[in-house]
Amino acid sequence: MEYSAKGLRVVVTAGAAGIGRAIARTFVEHGARVHICDVDDAALKESASVLPQVTQTRADVANVADVERLFREAKQRLGGLEVLVNNAGIAGPTAKVEDIRTEDWDRCIAVDLNGMFYCTRQAMPLIKAAGGGSIINLSSIAGRFGFAMRTPYSAAKWAVVGFTQSLAVEAGPDKVRVNCIQPGIVEGERVERIIAAKAEQLGVSSEEILKRMVEGISLKTTVTAQDIANTALFLASDAGRHISGQAISVCGGARYLV
Repeated sequence: MEYSAKGLRVVVTAGAAGIGRAIARTFVEHGARVHICDVDDAALKESASVLPQVTQTRADVANVADVERLFREAKQRLGGLEVLVNNAGIAGPTAKVEDIRTEDWDRCIAVDLNGMFYCTRQAMPLIKAAGGGSIINLSSIAGRFGFAMRTPYSAAKWAVVGFTQSLAVEAGPDKVRVNCIQPGIVEGERVERIIAAKAEQLGVSSEEILKRMVEGISLKTTVTAQDIANTALFLASDAGRHISGQAISVCGGARYLV
């Protein structure tokens, strides 16, 4: 089975840290050329140090002008494109719906959903010109289950599944595969912040929230950024050449969210 990414030209959004950096590093290790974007200057600087072969653009995916500049620079650096990994996303607010500020709702949808559209819109002509390729969107198990007090995030991640499946039908004749990954509880600072916010809302400890989350998982486990990166590589490689229109959960068998 062939998992090589040799010769692939890849853009990873929010690729300077966390899941995005793991994806960028994994593609590079398997022979791809990678360009990333991020809004975090410190993360971009660190990424340039640890992954000097990865080129980068500072860009906010929720800003149309930034996205247009990102893909101009990616084309200049890579010469074309076969793979887009729409990884950028924010957690959004943790609150009951009547307590969510409209600007926080708007920002979450802007990054997690609109940004994916803006990037895909720019990437698709490049991937078609390359003769086909792969688009991998990051959804979440919050795009499978209801998620109390996380309605903006969950709404966006459910929408990502619909976007993915519809685009797969549309782009299939042009040999573009489109899938999404639905991570479970991914170890790292981001999930720690989410757990802390949920714990504050419910008046319990962070340890109790994590315990409740893991109780709903068949394997009683969290997952890692590398697990997500491995799945992205599989989908973009020749091993995944007949997979399209799928929402693939990497979650240890989650049955519900708390």
